[in-house]
Amino acid sequence: MAPAGAFPRLLGLLGILGVLGLAGGCAATSEEGTPIEPAKHQFSDYYEEGESYPGDVYDPLEGLNRRIYKFNARFDEFVFLPVVKAYETVLPGIVQQAVSNFFANLSNLTTFANEVLQLKFKAAGRTSLRFVANATAGWLGFIDVAGGAGIAKTQEDFGQTLGYWGVGDGPYLVLPILGPSNLRDATGYATDRVAFVLADPFDLSSVQSDNPPILAANVINQRHVQPFRYYETGSPFEYDLVRFLYTEKRRADIDKE
Repeated sequence: MAPAGAFPRLLGLLGILGVLGLAGGCAATSEEGTPIEPAKHQFSDYYEEGESYPGDVYDPLEGLNRRIYKFNARFDEFVFLPVVKAYETVLPGIVQQAVSNFFANLSNLTTFANEVLQLKFKAAGRTSLRFVANATAGWLGFIDVAGGAGIAKTQEDFGQTLGYWGVGDGPYLVLPILGPSNLRDATGYATDRVAFVLADPFDLSSVQSDNPPILAANVINQRHVQPFRYYETGSPFEYDLVRFLYTEKRRADIDKE
């Protein structure tokens, strides 16, 4: 599900993250000093086979998905979060915000294309204005001048575009590293990545592909801005909860005007 040539870059990035994770400390634990353990309960344990239950989502690969979910939690614990913590410690908050602004502005290109595909031309106009304003007056996007001017940011992807045109969710999936998804959204994610490389009018994709530190910064920033932490929901049914909330959020994203 990744664009051609992405796997060598991904392996290289994982190597970078692994080294940084070891430098940041591999023994990540809870505040009580004990290793974080997953919640093992699931709703289906308390219902008869075939009976629907709260948060029921089509998940025919649940056994595999739960194993990947646990792997993602461990990767987060031992690699991602130590790297993010080091990133947040080393860089001042104003620099972290500038980095987030820069990558958020790049994402406007994907949003613009998908708004056009969804016939949301007014929204596409605002998104193009955001990109141009931030890329020029905002010093390549490091300053969100468009947001300061009241031009709100929107987020659209090809998974939403497929949903807009009636494509169903498909089976629920947990993707390695990337987390919750479904067949439609995973297809959409791959399409967005390939399209960004093949149809990039400003050749901005090469900024990351030719510069591993920038690619790494993008990945670290994405985890930095995501507040979710595994096994901190307080629910003994966290996998079911995340699956349900992801599915409902994506449906809301598709249904919004």
